Amino acid sequence: MTPERVTAGRPAVQRAARPADPRWEMDETELPRAMPARVALLAMPYAVSGVCCVAGALAPLAADTPVRLLAVLGGTGLLIGTALAVAGQRVPDGVLHAAQVLVAVLLALLAARSVTPSGVVGLGPVLIALGLYAAHFCSPAAARAHAATAVVLVTDGVAAAPPDRVLVPWATAAVTTVALTEAQVRLGARLRADASTDPLTGLANRRAWEAEARRSLARALRSGEPLSIALLDLDDFKGVNDRDGHGAGDRLLQDLAAHWSRRLRTSDLLGRHGGDEFVLCLPGTDSDGAREALRRLDPDTAPTGWSVGTATARPGDSLTTLLRRADEALYTAKRGRREDPDTA
Repeated sequence: MTPERVTAGRPAVQRAARPADPRWEMDETELPRAMPARVALLAMPYAVSGVCCVAGALAPLAADTPVRLLAVLGGTGLLIGTALAVAGQRVPDGVLHAAQVLVAVLLALLAARSVTPSGVVGLGPVLIALGLYAAHFCSPAAARAHAATAVVLVTDGVAAAPPDRVLVPWATAAVTTVALTEAQVRLGARLRADASTDPLTGLANRRAWEAEARRSLARALRSGEPLSIALLDLDDFKGVNDRDGHGAGDRLLQDLAAHWSRRLRTSDLLGRHGGDEFVLCLPGTDSDGAREALRRLDPDTAPTGWSVGTATARPGDSLTTLLRRADEALYTAKRGRREDPDTA
């Protein structure tokens, strides 16, 4: 796409810019053999619990220990844990949700057949761990639903258990599960938002923008839909800092981010790439659409001028190559301005 040059004039009223998605890159952590953490941290408890149940069936601690149930639960745990580990990255989200519900069902069965108070209350830490897992890897609504489902199911099992006087100590474990799950949900949401948002402008930061732009580019290349990106670099930003101070420069960045955000579609992704450089991902937009989108930014009412370089995705492109072409276009635009000041 032909590089464009945009200039602007008077200040605009600041408004909060659209924040980055707080759930970007939640599961980027990879364990050995490229197994996602959300799969590994569910497979391991299944396998470990299976081993413990098999051991309890082979060496029962009491004469009335439900040996057959322990053997069935042990085999189930080992089978599911192994299946999750083997599937690794291929495990769909629906299967992980089902596996969490199944944990609650198995805990309820084990609680209902437990013959000692310690055996019942000892399931509390497992219930808490299940709630914390859901809070970390699921959406807030799904995490709360998983925690509530597990508490209800296992509490029903505890109520049916032979030992007496276990409901009160179990209530402590149930309340703790709900409280810790809620705390982790809120803390996790805040940490993810902080990790993905530029604190000055409220836009997506570089890491978050690139992660979402890569996903948008992958979808565009699979579907054949167009996608364009733009690099926007402010004109004479250093002069603003030198002349009016860094506080004025910060306010300028905030005002400009708000000005642009008001004029973009909800599907467009605007981010701060660093310093006075911004990046814009335009899904479903070809080169002509990108030019139109940039015109909608309304430079005549913006608080400062800027230069822009754009690039439209081609088959085989990566985000790196796309950004490189946009950067080259931006450099061409800036060089043209230096050679012909009358274009400013």
